[in-house]
Amino acid sequence: MSQDQQLNNDELLSVLEWYRAAGVDLAVGEDAIDRFAQKTQQAAAPRAAVQSVQQASQPAAPPPLAGPIGGDPGEAQRLASEAPTLEALKATLESYDGCGLKFRATQLVFGEGNPEAKIVIIGDPPGADEDREGRPFAGRTADLLTRMLASIGLDWDSVYALNTIPWRPPGNRAPTPEELSLCLPFLHRHVELIGPRLVMTMGQMATQTVFQSTSSIIKMRGKWQDVSIGSHSVPAIATLPPGYLLRNPAAKQQAWRDLLSFRSRMAELSLP
Repeated sequence: MSQDQQLNNDELLSVLEWYRAAGVDLAVGEDAIDRFAQKTQQAAAPRAAVQSVQQASQPAAPPPLAGPIGGDPGEAQRLASEAPTLEALKATLESYDGCGLKFRATQLVFGEGNPEAKIVIIGDPPGADEDREGRPFAGRTADLLTRMLASIGLDWDSVYALNTIPWRPPGNRAPTPEELSLCLPFLHRHVELIGPRLVMTMGQMATQTVFQSTSSIIKMRGKWQDVSIGSHSVPAIATLPPGYLLRNPAAKQQAWRDLLSFRSRMAELSLP
């Protein structure tokens, strides 16, 4: 490989890394378009010819987005309430086309763990690893969460985990209020069907959704509160998510205090 080719490859890799950091995770079209080449060709053409082409060609309508632009929260509520079991709820979500997030995600991220558990963990919306593996916690975050649970005597046979919403938003952005309103009935029904006695939220979006608060996770963590998730009332506590702890190891001390508080409440209720 020549030096010039190596430089070109390095430049391309730099551009791809910049796109990844900016949250770009899908292509607009099937084939790449060289806009610089198009601009050069247009500049070289006679102005009269360009004007003629522009007059003869009407602007094409943009292609329709995959999936609906907006859904009906009432329909989502009806579908969720009609699911008698977790299996039925999962099947409903797999066939539900009301939320556009579904058409940008790789797959549905439903739930994991023991569906008869009395402890439920609710995490933030799925990230790239969760979207790829179809699990509510995946990759290094799953490994750390497993160790966190073990530190207070829990494992995946004694808990059930799910996400605030079942599909990953593009580029890990926050879901819009409209998207959240379409997904909330399914979260509520999910928790109703399990009927936990304790809930732990991990992350800001999960905490704000479950506690119906706009406060940050830093202010909310470690505080017990009785919450209503759908028709199910349950004591809940918020803590820092494993992904945050991996990026900020010093915060593990705060999370450990939350886990100790959770273990004390488990003992009071003779759980698990």
